[in-house]
Amino acid sequence: MQMSPVAWSGAFAADQQRWLLSGDDVVARGMTSQPSKILERFDNPEPARDYEIVFDCPEFTCLCPLTGQPDFARFEISYVPDRYCVESKSLKNYLWSYRNEGAFHEKVTNTIADDIIAAIGPRQLRLRGTFNIRGGITAVIVVTHTQGTGKVIPLRADVAQRTE
Repeated sequence: MQMSPVAWSGAFAADQQRWLLSGDDVVARGMTSQPSKILERFDNPEPARDYEIVFDCPEFTCLCPLTGQPDFARFEISYVPDRYCVESKSLKNYLWSYRNEGAFHEKVTNTIADDIIAAIGPRQLRLRGTFNIRGGITAVIVVTHTQGTGKVIPLRADVAQRTE
């Protein structure tokens, strides 16, 4: 007898965590990831060298502030670090924190860029947000930053720092 996954009510192990299936929801016991507006950083292991770090974030979601409908986007974040690098799990949780927030595409893209710049003070940053088609239009918002030019965003002292 084969049961549908939704009808099945039991526990199974996945990645050494216990997951419970209850109705339409999968709930993790001991889940360590939560949405968070906190970006963490760590010391750049090669501060004397220019190199580029690229994050491809294909699952960004926020809400349209006018309709409340979900807006989906893919963010590509590329930066040349100076003293610090952004910790990727904190970046994931940070982006996740927008899931239930209403935000215009232009505002949310610029806010994300400003927060990353304030957290790590990169030499250069390029953030490209490609928002899924809505009403026959795809919006692409590109924010660029070069240290020492344009908008001045001071490095925040209260950013959590990871050490090895």
